[in-house]
Amino acid sequence: MSLISGDYAKRGDYHRHLDPHWSYAPIYRRKLAWVDSFLAERSKDARILDVGAGEGALVERYRERGYDVVGIDSAYESQHVKRGDILALPFEDEGFDVLFCLDVLEHLELLEQASALDEIRRVLKPGGLLLMSVPNLAHFHSRLRFLFTGQLTRTSAVERHPGDRPVSEYLDLLRTRAFSVERQSGIFPTLPLAFRAVNHHPDKMGWLVGLLDTLLPFPNLCFLTTLVARKSSQTR
Repeated sequence: MSLISGDYAKRGDYHRHLDPHWSYAPIYRRKLAWVDSFLAERSKDARILDVGAGEGALVERYRERGYDVVGIDSAYESQHVKRGDILALPFEDEGFDVLFCLDVLEHLELLEQASALDEIRRVLKPGGLLLMSVPNLAHFHSRLRFLFTGQLTRTSAVERHPGDRPVSEYLDLLRTRAFSVERQSGIFPTLPLAFRAVNHHPDKMGWLVGLLDTLLPFPNLCFLTTLVARKSSQTR
């Protein structure tokens, strides 16, 4: 069996070598800066798991900076990324201080997402932190389009994001799985003209993402939602 499958077999290490013409590249860079900022507040003694690590770009980035981080992905395997399933993580109970789940849950079916969060909770230590990002089906452009046409602006094709949800549903799901959300922020409020400009010319217009994040810091209107949630002590 090949060690690489899915998008990585077709597109190569596309997170490690960002194409400036990839429409998601400006959002990805902002997300990366957010993770950098989060880790700057953490001790390098923390044990970190990156679930859905892809080709391991973040794993390598932070290992080079001295963090104890490993990854797992269903479509990739390398020295620091183990092949495995988020629905059955091959790790011991309560083994990690921090867990990344970045742009992952939307790739699961809706009814699988609770089980994935249960597995994440299982491998986190008591009081451990979940760093999560999810696209928001109810971003501003989607709401506006639905108002006038009855159609949503999905965050990707249905076959790629079968678990697309509004961010409010993700927040409810986290709470039902015994996580307390400590921080919520957003990346890219999708004003229609800006949304079109960034999608069509990310290399030239990507700067709009950072500008709008500053001017309109309203997570519920953003394309991507970033969350920090803590494993609570309560049992479900």
